[in-house]
Amino acid sequence: MKPIHSLLSGLTVAAALATGPAFAEAHMDKAKVGFVYVGPVGDGGWTYEHDQARQAVEAEFGDQVETVFVESVPEGPDSERVMTQMALDGADLIFTTSFGYMDPTINVASKFPDVKFEHATGYKRADNVSTYSARFYEGRAVQGHIAGKMTESNVIGYIGSVPIPEVIRGINSAYIHAKKANPDVQFKVVWVYSWFDPAKEADAAKVLIDQGADVILQHTDSTAPLAAAQEAGGVIGFGQASDMAEYKPEPRVSSIIDNWSPYYIERVKAVLDGTWESTDTWAGIGDGMVEIGEMTDAIPADVREEAQALADSIAAGEYHPFTGPLNKQDGTAWLAEGETADDGTLLGMNFYVEGLEGSIPQ
Repeated sequence: MKPIHSLLSGLTVAAALATGPAFAEAHMDKAKVGFVYVGPVGDGGWTYEHDQARQAVEAEFGDQVETVFVESVPEGPDSERVMTQMALDGADLIFTTSFGYMDPTINVASKFPDVKFEHATGYKRADNVSTYSARFYEGRAVQGHIAGKMTESNVIGYIGSVPIPEVIRGINSAYIHAKKANPDVQFKVVWVYSWFDPAKEADAAKVLIDQGADVILQHTDSTAPLAAAQEAGGVIGFGQASDMAEYKPEPRVSSIIDNWSPYYIERVKAVLDGTWESTDTWAGIGDGMVEIGEMTDAIPADVREEAQALADSIAAGEYHPFTGPLNKQDGTAWLAEGETADDGTLLGMNFYVEGLEGSIPQ
């Protein structure tokens, strides 16, 4: 399994010059790198892992880099203000780390053509704007298998953040693999319309538990759902974006860990050595951008072995989480036996698969 466009490696400045001046940059002795975060660095999830990667950049390059960050920046106009100020303050490279920063990133990049931008999870690019994301749905498949095997009530709750393709893919992937593991499984989805809102996330978890869920999955950034599961007792959950190890060995029985550090180091290096180009990267378990956190002893040994085998087969490119036969929610055919979903469909996914109840908010 490879990213849509693999990261540049071993590209020399001489080779870059051969492609024309638009692709050649001067070597830099020092770079200033900015990070715009949608949540606080202490969220324990999404932003925490991005900030771990920022610190990895500092550790890798030492005095060659200066990093700055602004946390808890709302998606929308205020993010454009923050990016603009970073550029005015001399940033050479700016990572904008949430989907809702897409248009602000493009707008600011057009005003600062000499500044490089890296936007997480979006799809709009420019000569000085790269995009990058992880195939989180691969980790959701592993979580879905564990959830399907471990639920006793046959009700699995899922806390959705914002109804964009990334989140919808995750719900579908988790459901497909939970259903394969346990045909009696039922999913209940609650949307909180926020990436990080501990109060809403906790309330959503409590609602799902009240509806009979004994497994909680989440695509939100705080540890609040795990805290709610712990309080309820007899409910398991998973770390989201980071290990959330403080809740091991249960209710947190495993996790999806977003490992941004290698990518961030590679992209900063490209700015320093003058080889940075606008690219689109979508990497997964096999590339190390998505990691499966420790599966604790709360998971039965045979289930751990099955889940690890699933993760290994995905990493090796031997299995795709969206492999037919699969139908859409309304029963229309989608993927035939053995057929796998193409990236274009996955990137624009706006439908549930057959068996999921409820509708996707518009």
